Amino acid sequence: IGNYALAYAFGWVRSPYRLQGEATGRPTYKEDLEPIAPACYVLPASPINGRVTFRFERFNALSDAYWYAMTNNRVATAREDLPIQRQGKKPSSFRASNFPQTGRLRMIERGNKFQTVVFGNCELPDYIRVGKFMSKVKVNVLSELEIALLPIGNYQSQAYLSVADLPPNLELLSFDLISMPPAPLLKNLSFRGAAWQIGEMIVPANLYFCCGGRQNG
Repeated sequence: IGNYALAYAFGWVRSPYRLQGEATGRPTYKEDLEPIAPACYVLPASPINGRVTFRFERFNALSDAYWYAMTNNRVATAREDLPIQRQGKKPSSFRASNFPQTGRLRMIERGNKFQTVVFGNCELPDYIRVGKFMSKVKVNVLSELEIALLPIGNYQSQAYLSVADLPPNLELLSFDLISMPPAPLLKNLSFRGAAWQIGEMIVPANLYFCCGGRQNG
């Protein structure tokens, strides 16, 4: 689960339900997250047992009108919408809507558990809602750990890390790349630089949302 999604789910930042004006058509992650970067940060969440189980559900987003038909790149809900050449009407061409009308959804199954690390003193709710269908998730705080600053050196991190949040002076040696919006994630990162140690976990030091903060320890 992406850490930007978790920041919104925790209620640290909020985005309007409907974007208007210049904000239409582009995300506002940087504007939303940079103000809280000095105080709070959260790593992307990963499954506790290393694997995720899924379930499949069928969906139907077609019109519930009495009559409809599949036409060129759209669904017609009235008979006059259909281009009929034999009546002398010119067939219309529409841009694709870019979303499916029917199909199957792959969703994370109930019972899966994820873990993450939260930096800072931001309040955590008992429950959050995440995902396309705003599924309800229970939040449990397992332990509170101190951050140990490690000197510059070569380190290996097993945590999931957002590329956009890494410090600019970090030297990346090797990693596994997971391509996903809004920013790719790194796994099994070998790096050279300063590091934070939290319990048995090691991550690069100075992780901030969009690299916009100064301190959040």
